Amino acid sequence: MSASASAPPVVRDRSASYAPQRPAHAQVFELSAIERARMVKQGVPARAVQELSAAMGLPREQFMRVAGLARSTVERKIAARGMLSESESEKLVGISRLIGQVQAMVQASGETAQEFSAPRWFAAWIAQPVAALSGLCPQELLDTADGREALGNLLTQMQFGVYA
Repeated sequence: MSASASAPPVVRDRSASYAPQRPAHAQVFELSAIERARMVKQGVPARAVQELSAAMGLPREQFMRVAGLARSTVERKIAARGMLSESESEKLVGISRLIGQVQAMVQASGETAQEFSAPRWFAAWIAQPVAALSGLCPQELLDTADGREALGNLLTQMQFGVYA
C-alpha cells in the first residue's frame, strides 16, 4: 500500500463560499464613523469603482463623472490593481453608505422584495430632479461630503415622511 492510500482524504468546508453575501454597501452603512474613516485612510481598492458602477447599472465613465472622480487616474489605478487615494476613497465610501442607507430603509419597512436593488434604485433616484433639493438632481451633490450628508438627511426624511 502506498502512503497516499493510507492518508485520510482532505475534506474542505466550502459552505462559507455558498453563504449569501451581504452587499458591500450594506456593510459600509453599518460601520461606525471611526471604522469608515479608517477605511478611507487605508484606501479602497480601485476595482470597487467597477463593482459599484456595475451594481448601480451605470457605465463606469458616468459613475466616475457623477462621483467627481478623475477618469484617467482611476482607470490607471484599476489597471494597476491599485488603491484609491484618500479623497477618492472618501467619495466611494460615502456613496456606498448612501446606498446602504436605502437598503436599510427598505428592510426597516418590512418589505422583502427579492427583486429590489438598492444600488439600481439609488442610480435612478439620483438622476431625477427632487423638489426638496430646489429642483436639483441628487447626483449634482454626490461629489462633496456636504452634498452626500444632505442626501443622507433627505433619505432619512423620506423614510419618516417629513421631507418638503
